[in-house]
Amino acid sequence: MGYAKQKPLYEPASDYEADFYLWSYEQAELLRQRRFSELDLPNIIEEIESLGRSDKRALSSAYRVLIRHLLKWQYQPEKRSVSWQVTIRAQRTEIDTLEDESPSLAAKAGEIVSRAYAKARSEAAEETLLPLATFPESCGYLLAQLRDFDWLPGEPSKG
Repeated sequence: MGYAKQKPLYEPASDYEADFYLWSYEQAELLRQRRFSELDLPNIIEEIESLGRSDKRALSSAYRVLIRHLLKWQYQPEKRSVSWQVTIRAQRTEIDTLEDESPSLAAKAGEIVSRAYAKARSEAAEETLLPLATFPESCGYLLAQLRDFDWLPGEPSKG
């Protein structure tokens, strides 16, 4: 008589690296069941921290794209398009959503904009084929203007 293969009493946890979806589902289930000693704490901590960084990167990206399009709008008025307006509105919507969901990120918006501006400025120069020096070295847009769905910059001042 052969022995029937028995199921193990305890199924080993899924490998974080091999199947992230299954791992995350299992970790959530362990939390629901309050089986804290079985949690993969190092990887859970890493994932939670990663979520915060991801939101900050998303906000930074939205500001960067918004500023790039505002610079193009301001410095190439002859090329303004509905497409630019749609992109500007979409980025403001994304910013509004992210800042509404994470007020602590909204409080850091000034710092995020300062960092995003340098990249936006460089990208605007590359896209417009205008010299980098055409664009101010620091962001001249106020946070209130960046967040205002109806605001668009005028023509550059003739100095």
